[in-house]
Amino acid sequence: MNATTRENGGLRQRDLDALARAEHADPFAVLGPHDDGQGGVFIRAFLPNALSARVLARHDGRVLAEMVQSAVPGLFTAHLDDAQAYLLQIGWAGGEQVTEDPYSFGPQLGDMDLHLFAEGNHRDLSGRFGAQPIQVEGVDGVCFSVWAPNARRVSVVGDFNNWDGRRHPMRLRHSAGVWELFVPRLGVGETYKYEVLGKDGILPLKADPLARATELPPSTASKVAGELSHAWQDQDWMAQRAQRHAYSAPLSIYELHPGSWRCELDEAGEVGRYYNWRELAERLVPYVQELGFTHIELLPIMEHPFGGSWGYQPLSMFAPTSRYGSAEDFAAFIDACHQGGIGVLLDWVPAHFPTDEHGLARFDGTALYEYDNPLEGYHQDWNTLIYNLGRNEVRGFMMASALHWLKHFHIDGLRVDAVASMLYRDYSRKAGEWVPNRHGGRENLEAIDFIRHLNGVAAHEAPGALIIAEESTAWPGVSQPTQQGGLGFAYKWNMGWMHDTLHYIQNDPVHRNHHHNEMSFGLIYAYSEHFILPISHDEVVHGKHSLIDKMPGDRWQKFANLRAYLTFMWAHPGKKLLFMGCEFGQWREWNHDSELDWYLLQYPEHQGVQRLVGDLNRLYREEPALHEQDCQPQGFQWLIGDDAQNSVYAWLRWSSSGEPVLVVANFTPVPREGYRIGVPFGERWQELLNSDAELYAGSNVGNLGAVASEALASHGQPLSLALNLPPLGVLIMKPA
Repeated sequence: MNATTRENGGLRQRDLDALARAEHADPFAVLGPHDDGQGGVFIRAFLPNALSARVLARHDGRVLAEMVQSAVPGLFTAHLDDAQAYLLQIGWAGGEQVTEDPYSFGPQLGDMDLHLFAEGNHRDLSGRFGAQPIQVEGVDGVCFSVWAPNARRVSVVGDFNNWDGRRHPMRLRHSAGVWELFVPRLGVGETYKYEVLGKDGILPLKADPLARATELPPSTASKVAGELSHAWQDQDWMAQRAQRHAYSAPLSIYELHPGSWRCELDEAGEVGRYYNWRELAERLVPYVQELGFTHIELLPIMEHPFGGSWGYQPLSMFAPTSRYGSAEDFAAFIDACHQGGIGVLLDWVPAHFPTDEHGLARFDGTALYEYDNPLEGYHQDWNTLIYNLGRNEVRGFMMASALHWLKHFHIDGLRVDAVASMLYRDYSRKAGEWVPNRHGGRENLEAIDFIRHLNGVAAHEAPGALIIAEESTAWPGVSQPTQQGGLGFAYKWNMGWMHDTLHYIQNDPVHRNHHHNEMSFGLIYAYSEHFILPISHDEVVHGKHSLIDKMPGDRWQKFANLRAYLTFMWAHPGKKLLFMGCEFGQWREWNHDSELDWYLLQYPEHQGVQRLVGDLNRLYREEPALHEQDCQPQGFQWLIGDDAQNSVYAWLRWSSSGEPVLVVANFTPVPREGYRIGVPFGERWQELLNSDAELYAGSNVGNLGAVASEALASHGQPLSLALNLPPLGVLIMKPA
């Protein structure tokens, strides 16, 4: 060893230069303890801006050596005759720090973890990678790890090192392209990011893709999170979940945005603060119970930088948004729902991610999570990037995100957003703007494989959970089992039904006879998939008007149309979903920046709609005919599907044991007396529900609760009823 290298702790000039420039690809090769070949060790620590450094014995704190600063400022070295466990005592301008040396610890990630990660089959990424509080050799600290295979160097930065990327460069595990470092004496709550040196220089600081907690937006740092400590009390719910989720069971979903359902208002009536998850549970659970919904569905709660995206541009796929509290608070919310007999579905976005510089975009200076070619990797509609699900690591990342919510948080199902955009390479693109698959077709083969795999794994890992597709095309077999060539979803949103029926109901009744088939067309394909009928947030924003404001006519007619439409929907085959505010007829479009217009419930018409929705849910749950055969053609029978002149529809719903329910809808404002409808049997038929009843603020035209049948054959049935049909009303009846 020549004099120059001895002065510099035995390091070659190129190592020194790389350390000084924060470009060293293998910091463990030069920092920490290194054998001198004679039983002793050289200890090197790179501590830019430190004033002094000592080596102390770890077991008793004795000074073992004063460290000498080399010709490179910040590089301290010392020599010990005997190798032993040690501490560093560092003098900073602001005070003294005593800590273990991060570079004295070996690798922490096991070979199996790395192998499964690289393969895309690691089912618990959030429990092993990212930032994990652990104990190593009796020392508490945090093990950081991040996938950045094309980076030249990655450092973890935070308040603990003044956000200086020179202080904690990480070790590259070449087999998986994962960088890791154990930093002693850090704990839960510490904020951090990764500083990544790409081939073209240092990138903007990156949040941790696997963070389980984040700062409150607009701040963007990740936070070290501990294990979820919530003590679950929902054993009964979890045991019964599979039965509750059978196709023959009622499923009625209340979709909501947690920040704008209710919040605390200031004196000016503006949003003062959002409720915490626990406060929300106290208010929401009794409300949903009262309304009779079986489930709630939350718009995406994964952390997202921009509130105006409603969560649909998430960046932290493992972190519940900090806007409403901690992960523990969120777990307590789900537990409270379960104990109240309410399931919880989460909206989940695996189709795309935003371009924010602290996010996944060009994470290590290359297209890592996204396709490199913008014709494949860029969504023109949403200014977002598309996950490259053909990559093992990306596929594994998304799979682990889904399982994270289903397993750790007891989530009852995921509604997968924008499935159509995942299935087709030419989605929303003109000719020449997309890249065909390997067969020359438009299908995204890797996304299809991912979806099928996801549905198979979820069924195995989270039995009874529902994976639901928001899919707007005619792709065959979305909700058919993968073994039969389907995609394997439990349900598909019926966007066609939603589009057709809303178009119909917006027409003035005088024109409805020309659009009669729009209400009945859905029955032609009603059993091609397992369907949910969705009136979602998308239908009450962006100038589309609120649900009640879509309705034609004067105030009375608008309410009557709304009640008739909702009753038609609940009596139609298919499970139900309704967005918040629609259940009481909110006039204005949904605004994510304020709470719902609860003051409207002082008016009887709004109370009436709310009461109707509660009664519809109870009826739907209690009458097997209305839910048991939602997904089977034998559960539905047309009686009158062709009376366009009167805009009347009538049908029977059948339970599996042969009990019928009669549904009659009159979509004109003209009451119809003595309207004859055939029925199969029954001397008397009672009114279970009349959407025009006085208690719903209707005009109370009806049949005084029951009608006797007559031995007059009609509509292919041996008996018939002469009914008074209310104006813009729907009747639901059954044999008394």
